[in-house]
Order: sequence, then C-alpha cells, then structure tokens
Amino acid sequence: MNTGLKNHLLIAMPSMTDPNFDGTVTYLCRHDENGAMGIIINRPLKMRLLDIFTQLEFDSVDSKKAEQIVLSGGPVQQEMGFVLHQSNESFEKTLNPSSGGIKITVSQDILNSMAQGKGPKSSIVALGYAGWQAGQLEAELAANAWLSVPADPTILFHTPTENRRDAAAALLGVDIHQLSNYVGHA
Repeated sequence: MNTGLKNHLLIAMPSMTDPNFDGTVTYLCRHDENGAMGIIINRPLKMRLLDIFTQLEFDSVDSKKAEQIVLSGGPVQQEMGFVLHQSNESFEKTLNPSSGGIKITVSQDILNSMAQGKGPKSSIVALGYAGWQAGQLEAELAANAWLSVPADPTILFHTPTENRRDAAAALLGVDIHQLSNYVGHA
C-alpha cells in the first residue's frame, strides 16, 4: 500500500463525479494503512473569520484576520474547524506536522490568537474534512480520479483560492482544462 501521500495535494480529475470533490484540490494531512484525511483548499464558504470570532465571542478582533475567508474543508464533520498553518508557535491540539512544516490545529486557542492579531502569519481555516477508509484513496487513484503532487506552501497560503487547482496542476506541467473528462486505460 502506498502511504507516501501525506503532505501532497490531490487534484480532482475532470472525470470526478462526486459533487463533494468535483473541481477540488485537497491537502492530505494524513495517509497511512488506516486511510487518509485531507482538507479541501479551494472551496470558499460564504463566511469570514469574523463570523467565527463573533460566534466564539472573542473580546478583541483583528480587522485584517477577520476578513479572511473560511473554506469548506470536506463533507465530514462540517461543524468542526481546522486551521492549516506554518508556525513555530505551540497550540493545544496541533496534529502531526508534515515534513514540510505544515501543521493542522483543531483547538480554539489558535483562533483566539488569530483574533488578537497574533498566531500564524499565513493560514487556511476550514470547516469539515475529507476522509478515506483504508484502501479507498488508493482505489480512487488507480481509477484515475486524482492527480497528486507534493504540496507547495505557496499554493496553500499565497495563491488565491480560485487559482489553487490550476497552480497545483501546473506543478505537474498539466493544464487541467486541457484534460478530458473521459476515463480510459491503455
């Protein structure tokens, strides 16, 4: 079983028929013999961090951070928040950082820090995640549902959401718009 896709981007092929993933690019936080977990990084919600800061009743709110968009990270546990970031700071519940220094934090302390104008300089805040059972992602890769490429922090944190899929595909030298939505095998 291939377990080397942690810290990779999954780019949905044009043939992707699942509406949860059509047109998406997903950052893989975990991939091992038990399955995989990722955060979709190009599906903005009609929500800003200000909405979350207000709901959590934070006393002070940094106006710049408050305008950051919130993403739909996937169809699983959409009420749960995830913060992807690169930071040397420690937070309560930061899951295993990747070799690329990208971390995922699920505790409220990072949001409080961000509301105060502190916290990581660059971040993605998403509600929900994408999950695959053991062997499921491998089967989807074998069926040509996804392209994969090592994650690039520039795409994650400095590329506008609407350009992330094209930029990820470009890392492979692929123009995603030139690919057919028909699947076949040679």
